[in-house]
Amino acid sequence: MSDIDHDALFRPGRLRVKICGVTNPADAALAIEAGADAIGINLFPGSKRFVEIDAVRGWVAALPVTRVAVVVNASRDELARIAAAGCFDAIQFHGDETPDFCAESALSWIRAVRVADPASLDEALEYATPHLLLDGHAASGYGGTGVAVDPVLAAAFVRDHAERRVILAGGLRAENVAAAARAVRPHAVDVASGVEQRGDARRKDAAKVRAFVAAARGA
Repeated sequence: MSDIDHDALFRPGRLRVKICGVTNPADAALAIEAGADAIGINLFPGSKRFVEIDAVRGWVAALPVTRVAVVVNASRDELARIAAAGCFDAIQFHGDETPDFCAESALSWIRAVRVADPASLDEALEYATPHLLLDGHAASGYGGTGVAVDPVLAAAFVRDHAERRVILAGGLRAENVAAAARAVRPHAVDVASGVEQRGDARRKDAAKVRAFVAAARGA
């Protein structure tokens, strides 16, 4: 593994890569070895990629990259528990949380936006964080659905709001991430379903992870 850099995802410079929905230490090690800057851990019980914080605390604490806790409509008590665990660097709010609620976070935070139309992007500007993750809008879930973001909307948002560090997610794979990154020019890209083993949302495919990171690096 690389030297410890828990701020890797948020640093300026080259395109950053976040591998999300990691459920086990082997997949985390694979992603980091491939060159990922951040690992996303899903703490939402309604997700196929859900893990319980006490079950992963030990190995997440040892990860040398940015460690992101993904939550959906978590309570204040749950957020306090995540912060107290001492193994996460940031919270990714992926539900219906209000701007004021997110602003209470004790950790750095990312606001995930399910991009349905320009209005959803306008609403994202109400959140007092530079870190916005643009995800595809799907009625079937809060993320990890493989639905892509409209690249024209995303590119216009990045162009018009240079003060925000946009993380592009939704439907990305090794085959399309370079083109998407060139079109949108985000700060980072995020992938979950696009690097999973066929038929198993809880395990990553080594070849897909390596190919994704290499393609993103080449964008």
